[in-house]
Amino acid sequence: QVQLVESGGGLVQAGGSLRLSCVASGSIFRINAMGWYCQAPGKQRELVATITSGSTTNYADAVKGRFTISRDNAKNTVYLQMNSLKPEDTAVYHCNVKGQNRWYQEYDAWGQGTQVTVSS
Repeated sequence: QVQLVESGGGLVQAGGSLRLSCVASGSIFRINAMGWYCQAPGKQRELVATITSGSTTNYADAVKGRFTISRDNAKNTVYLQMNSLKPEDTAVYHCNVKGQNRWYQEYDAWGQGTQVTVSS
């Protein structure tokens, strides 16, 4: 099994910054794509940003220019630097990691989420 542990969420005023982290552990052979998704109350989970093993990034239009996704392959960790936060960014942010486990099986793991609340 692959486990993900997220950290870095919290309460921040509009215009502020937060940095989310997600560490993957367990039966990992390879990590391919890593990403962050958010889910606001009453809404479906939405893509925020993804990063491939080759560090190609993809962002939702709503966060382009404000959020930056990065990864540290040596630490099996993905980060989300969130700047110029807006109240509409308030949501639970979930980490997602895809790859192959030690038995060369594909996995698609999700973290439990970290709450981000932006006050106006």
